[in-house]
Amino acid sequence: MAVQILIPTPLRVYTKGEKTVTVEAKTVREALQALTERFPELKRHLFNEEGRLRSFVNLYLGDEDVRYLQGEETPIADGQTLSIVPSIAGGGRWSSGRWITRR
Repeated sequence: MAVQILIPTPLRVYTKGEKTVTVEAKTVREALQALTERFPELKRHLFNEEGRLRSFVNLYLGDEDVRYLQGEETPIADGQTLSIVPSIAGGGRWSSGRWITRR
């Protein structure tokens, strides 16, 4: 099944600037695996050291949050769109490759 994955602006540096990536997948997990195989640098920004999706990474299949469907096992139909939406928090800034937070 051809699936379009929408890449948020902060992560496009790891997808060579691509806004949308098309992969073949039957589930959300397969789509993410295909994406990170194509763009290995992206993996550490989506998954933690144990291979779990990072808590600040939200995934939407169409308008539905996959956490409330079947998580990464959620089936994907041909032509559906998977959006990666990172959580946004205020009070910090990016500097020298790391977040600087205000206290």
